[in-house]
Amino acid sequence: MTAYAAAFDWARRQVDEERLPTAVLGVATADGVAALDAFGATNGRRAAVDDPYWLFSITKVLTGLTAARAIERGQLTTETPLSSAIPEFGADRDDVVRLGHLASHTSGIREPSLDPAEGLRTALLAPGRDFAAGTASRYSTVAFDGIAELVRHRTGRTWDADIAGWAPALGASGLTLDPAADPHTVVDAERLGLDMRGFASHRSPGAGMIGTAGDLLALGAALLRIGQGEPGGVVQPATLRMMLRPLTGDIPRLEPYPAQRGQDWGFTFNLRTRAPGLIDRDVFGHGGWAGTEFWVHPTAGIAYVLLTNQAERPGVDADELDNAVVSGV
Repeated sequence: MTAYAAAFDWARRQVDEERLPTAVLGVATADGVAALDAFGATNGRRAAVDDPYWLFSITKVLTGLTAARAIERGQLTTETPLSSAIPEFGADRDDVVRLGHLASHTSGIREPSLDPAEGLRTALLAPGRDFAAGTASRYSTVAFDGIAELVRHRTGRTWDADIAGWAPALGASGLTLDPAADPHTVVDAERLGLDMRGFASHRSPGAGMIGTAGDLLALGAALLRIGQGEPGGVVQPATLRMMLRPLTGDIPRLEPYPAQRGQDWGFTFNLRTRAPGLIDRDVFGHGGWAGTEFWVHPTAGIAYVLLTNQAERPGVDADELDNAVVSGV
């Protein structure tokens, strides 16, 4: 791990200085895992490199890949309207919400909490809108229930079943929605009002997946190979290029991701193409509510994962980690 010493020092420092309870950090190239280590403990449980964690919004990338695979098979396009799978959706709207809007946070669907008492589908179908589809971008987790329903309606297969079909071949056999996998506890979830049992019951295609660093590093390595033109991965090279095409342009970016964050949204991927704090802006991936990070740097030829378990993280700047990883190449 000598090449990435600064990155691992960063992770160790966050734990030692009690900004994070645990940190599992891993780096991969197209050939596989290059470095992996774990630091800290959750309520006396020492973190190990193969421990499962709640991935939260990294789930969105996995759901996006299931939809992209359906596009490859001619079962969907980015222009497919959500109403084709849920006819009652948008009955009071004068616009059309399409798959591309759902995947790029431009649908205008009003966002509920992570654990909506009424359930994801009822929240998705709530009347009204935040803005007309395609005219602005506001981060949405409930929109991914719409993506999942489009996938199920057109393919006859649920989003999580599709993941279970392709992930093991990549070496990502630990991805699951089942909390019996015993992920590390999110230490401040209860204080912040998130009932993890209720949250898990939604099996959210926008936030509900559990996995290990090894699972995400295997996916990162596969995406690097696909980006280099190698066929036969989870999606084809042309499909990955489609997923990395910016879909938000210069439309307004609304809280919690305003324009100064320097990102575009591709097809479920966060594209930090204008991030002011990064050394290398050729990067795509996603972060998660409890501090999880999954990023791929194609030009640098690396992918990295940070798994942790604390939603409020004062003093933690993940751009510092990104720069340390890239500088270790």
